[in-house]
Amino acid sequence: MSRFCRATVGRRTLGRRTLVAAGSAFAFAPYVARADKKYDPGVSDKEIKLGHTNPYSGPLSAYGVIGKGIAAYWQMVNDQGGINGRKIDFITYDDGFQPPKTVEMVRKLVEDDQVFAIYQLLGTATNTVVQKYLNQKKVPQLFVATGASKWGNPKEFPWTMGWKPDYVTEAAIYAQHIMANHPSAKVAMLYQNDDAGKDYLNGFTAGFGKDKDKFLVKTASYEATDPTVDSQIIQLKDSGADVFFNDCAPKAAAQSIRKVADLGWKPAHYLANVSASVASVLKPAGLDNSKDIITAAYLKDPTDPQWGNAPDFVEWKTFMAKYMPGANLADAFYVYAYAVSSNMRWVLTQCRDELTRANLMKQAASMHDLVMPLLLPGIKINTSPTDFYPIQSVRLARFDGETWKLFGDVLSHEGS
Repeated sequence: MSRFCRATVGRRTLGRRTLVAAGSAFAFAPYVARADKKYDPGVSDKEIKLGHTNPYSGPLSAYGVIGKGIAAYWQMVNDQGGINGRKIDFITYDDGFQPPKTVEMVRKLVEDDQVFAIYQLLGTATNTVVQKYLNQKKVPQLFVATGASKWGNPKEFPWTMGWKPDYVTEAAIYAQHIMANHPSAKVAMLYQNDDAGKDYLNGFTAGFGKDKDKFLVKTASYEATDPTVDSQIIQLKDSGADVFFNDCAPKAAAQSIRKVADLGWKPAHYLANVSASVASVLKPAGLDNSKDIITAAYLKDPTDPQWGNAPDFVEWKTFMAKYMPGANLADAFYVYAYAVSSNMRWVLTQCRDELTRANLMKQAASMHDLVMPLLLPGIKINTSPTDFYPIQSVRLARFDGETWKLFGDVLSHEGS
């Protein structure tokens, strides 16, 4: 078990650090140290330790670029002087999307590495197995990389917070769009057999309401370790469905798209946002095979030319050129890594010298109409002590064979 990377570099200070967000800049004011510093484990005058695990290997390794993108982001922050004069020591391990391994590594991060917080740990099953442990230890489990609805329960788990739109809301939006645009549809759904997949299934079913049995004629599930999903796609096609909701992780999503095409099945096709990357999913599946697929978006897609001159997108491309040369700029997971890390940077900056775990959660639960780099226009971040769902707005997008094309209005479910 070896450390994948550590984003700590030589010390350098800057008087002012500016982060461009959605066409306007918000500035981090010049930092002046105060005498009344308060620190919890993982913090000193010189550094802040953040812990993370990611499936750099295994069936969900397509998500590994998120961890690499986050590490590069903190390298950039450190090169710019850190946060209030402190460098970020980002410690990330490969858990291969194996929950027992995640438990082992998170314990190491907390007890041996003494991190300040667990940040952006990826996966529903992997976050679930450490949630009680981290809450008992009062260690923040912040901005988890999963949209399961369970991450917004501050009453029971006050140290755990999600970030992206929750799967229940996303799936309900698809169901509502299907009912409005395909009123006589027969709908089939493929989902991963875990808490994330069941969240999508519950939201999809709830979206149809009293008409769920009329619309949803067939569901099938798969295991993350399954070599293919071909047999499930054949079952769904044979149901007579003419609408398909593809709730799969990247590898299985690409397989599904390709198999649908191979079978000559032509359903109206909806794809879960977690697999909407052009580079990691649609290109391997075949761009022609992916044409007209619909997804829910909340981030600017790197293949969409309309963002070419947007200040935050220009900043992201500059970052990628310097810190991730040779990386695939069409991979939306790099956009995600930059956006969520920008949000974590904001929260840590707000803590100033009161770098306690309790204050970290307080600041995370105090975001109001916050605009972060690379969020779609009109989508803002809101939290409160009783609302741990930072992003609850999306726009629908349709793939035209080259890029995602947004359509319709921003669909918001704040506080729902």
